[in-house]
Amino acid sequence: MIKRTLFISTPYKLSLKNNQMLLGSKDTDNIYSVPIEDIGFLILEDPRIIVTMPLIAALNSQNVAVLFCDQKRMPTSMLLSLESNNIQNETFRLQVASTIPLNKRLWKQTIEQKIKNQALHLKKQSLPYQQLVNHSQKVMSDDSTNREGIAARTYWNTLMGDTFIRNREIENSNTLFNYGYIILRAAVARALVGSGLLPTLGIHHHNRYNAYCLADDIMEPYRPYVDELVYAITQEKGIDHTITKEDKVTLLGVLTCDVKIGKQKRPLMNALSQTTASLAKCYNKELNKITYPIFE
Repeated sequence: MIKRTLFISTPYKLSLKNNQMLLGSKDTDNIYSVPIEDIGFLILEDPRIIVTMPLIAALNSQNVAVLFCDQKRMPTSMLLSLESNNIQNETFRLQVASTIPLNKRLWKQTIEQKIKNQALHLKKQSLPYQQLVNHSQKVMSDDSTNREGIAARTYWNTLMGDTFIRNREIENSNTLFNYGYIILRAAVARALVGSGLLPTLGIHHHNRYNAYCLADDIMEPYRPYVDELVYAITQEKGIDHTITKEDKVTLLGVLTCDVKIGKQKRPLMNALSQTTASLAKCYNKELNKITYPIFE
């Protein structure tokens, strides 16, 4: 089942009744309702939104990823369940006990697939891509030669032009990438929790101030799905275009876009669950590779 993504940008009061999320406004008598079990992601953009504690508890029980936005209306924090998997304790222990060689091997695979997907994205846009294919074939254990960074320079220059600099602080089309990646990161974190994994404990990222290191690891091969949406926006509106409400709605569509994973196509949010479940199986030695999508 594809879960719904709700984007709320007006000052509603959100409450709970009969396992339904109620949306009411002081400016109107209209009340809207949404079944809690249908929701996968809830983005709260307006700082005047009021949310009741019973609703938060109900959302948490259904592993709904709730994203809160700052004064610039950009997602800045996230609420996730800590009890959404019935063998969570066992999976936590296996994850914590994972060996350095395993993590190095999984990171090599992750970067290989990221670069391959970047190459496939360039190919889809009829842009030169063979150099990235070559980079993907030279990734070593733990990406010790930083093939990811080398490939990134080629990728961004080819996709966005030589004058483009990928910088989260620059307010041009970078804001589109920032928003899309934040949504993707939240979706990955939700899938990890659903698979009984700790989003904090990464296989490569280890920043002591980052609560979502593992999400940052696993999202890497999925980034081109965001890039494709941003590229389409910038082709229409220009590289200096900054994000609008319309763009945000477009970027939220990444969660339901079809991706090829294994021998099937499925919505990205469902593919993420397959990816994170395969990672849990790597930790308990049922698998030796993570199941990642192949960009089409």
